Amino acid sequence: MKTMTCKQLGGACDKKFSAESFDAMAELSRAHGMQMFQEGDKAHVAVIEEMIAMMNKPEEMQKWLDDKKALFAALAED
Repeated sequence: MKTMTCKQLGGACDKKFSAESFDAMAELSRAHGMQMFQEGDKAHVAVIEEMIAMMNKPEEMQKWLDDKKALFAALAED
């Protein structure tokens, strides 16, 4: 099990997520982001808008994703 914060995953706060795999971690982060978006949290909305813009740039998006996967891989187990 590894733990990352919303900010480490590209988000806007210090909420912690714990998961066994990067994919599971990404899903927790995505669900949190959607909840914050629905609640109108301005910081999270801004980050989500940046992510949407990045999705239109496949190479940039892939580099971002690779960097987050590498960060997850480098973390020590809890």
